[in-house]
Amino acid sequence: MAPRKLYGMPLSPNVVRVATVLNEKGLDFEIVPVDLRTGAHKQPEFLALNPFGQIPALEDGDEVLYESRAINRYIASKYKSEGPDLLPTPSAKLEVWLEVEAHHFYPNVSPLVFQLLIKPLLGGAPDPVVVDKHAHQLAKVLDVYEAHLAGNKYLAGDEFSLADANHMSYLFCLSKTPKAGLVDERPHVKAWWEDIAARPAFKKTVAGIPLPPTPSA
Repeated sequence: MAPRKLYGMPLSPNVVRVATVLNEKGLDFEIVPVDLRTGAHKQPEFLALNPFGQIPALEDGDEVLYESRAINRYIASKYKSEGPDLLPTPSAKLEVWLEVEAHHFYPNVSPLVFQLLIKPLLGGAPDPVVVDKHAHQLAKVLDVYEAHLAGNKYLAGDEFSLADANHMSYLFCLSKTPKAGLVDERPHVKAWWEDIAARPAFKKTVAGIPLPPTPSA
């Protein structure tokens, strides 16, 4: 079978989201750079992989997938017996927190990471109005996490799962911004993050992220 190829920019949190799960499963893959700055994601070669022109895309043998959460669910299902089982079944908590990540956490953490980490790399300056708005909203979301994690080691219960893994790339990027306190100020959220960030597979993932120096608060 052809090597797995993960297409995208290594700094993209959505690419890192997929790399996180591939590494958790102990699967070999290579990152094929797709530079958004040059419009490579809108060229015919990449559009043949993802007609929406967004990263990441994954080639796994004859399978071609896009949308990072769908890719991760596919990996967790196809390679269920390899590495940790990321899809314990049945698990109502797992299903709920996969959706919470997509519809409550991501819509607020993503603009913060873009404004505070990505935008400066592209030569821009953060918009304080956008930062304040999403920091306020993310704080309210993380208050819900704090209450949930007071009684659960991980989001789906006692075991690490895909619900935790899907958060890790953006939590890591957030930790490299002046808004890292949104996690650090909530003891149960902080303990959960420190636990999952210490996983050997995630340390391997982080080693491949070309981050700039951490900005001062």
